[in-house]
Amino acid sequence: MPDNKIGTYNFVAEPFHVDFTGKLTMGVLGNHLLNCAGFHAADRGFGIAELNENHYTWVLSRLAIELEDMPRQYEPFCIETWVENVYRLFTDRNFAILNKEGRAIGYARSVWAMISMETRKPADLLTLHGGSITDYVCDKECPIEKPGRIKVTTDMPVEVYQTRYSDIDINGHVNSIKYIEHILNLFPMDTFKEKSIRRFEMAYVAESYYGDTLSFYREEVAENEYDIEVRKNGTEVVVRSKVVLV
Repeated sequence: MPDNKIGTYNFVAEPFHVDFTGKLTMGVLGNHLLNCAGFHAADRGFGIAELNENHYTWVLSRLAIELEDMPRQYEPFCIETWVENVYRLFTDRNFAILNKEGRAIGYARSVWAMISMETRKPADLLTLHGGSITDYVCDKECPIEKPGRIKVTTDMPVEVYQTRYSDIDINGHVNSIKYIEHILNLFPMDTFKEKSIRRFEMAYVAESYYGDTLSFYREEVAENEYDIEVRKNGTEVVVRSKVVLV
């Protein structure tokens, strides 16, 4: 049934989840999206806890979020999520962010891989529970572009940061949402007094760990459009991002 393919989860924009404008922060929205992905997968038998028992886990590879608006302080909102495609080594998962009236104010696209916790190499999704993950593929519309290619050419970092305790998650590496926060911190506060984020993309390339030195490189590739690259310890790319403001 289509209803079983789409998960819907309710939230409230808590005061400690909003920024100085009174709107939900991108980092909190990102956390909610990842939680919804986890809830939806777990309810259908392919969640993190079950995979961990067999020494597998999900890893986020790409994320693109496009917004018309953000929930405001104390406003209820909900997030819908569904699986768009399943391939052998990765799966496409989409999201809709609905305001308190039930109108879509944003969408997101994500790409996930299942990896072995021992080898860190991708596993075959079509062998998971005999390929039953494909039973949840849904053709619900997600009217935003897929994540694109991001290329940064500058060799002058705008910021250098050494990872700390609060950056590290249960897997022992820098939390995917922490990169979002650090990237948005590259922009002065006045930017967000005048503009909002229209589109935000993340491409996760490699892992970084406690004590790594992260260098942030930013280029304005068009008006109000920025490509960002994060490298660890001077050389290896760990994350690429695009920020489009309006």
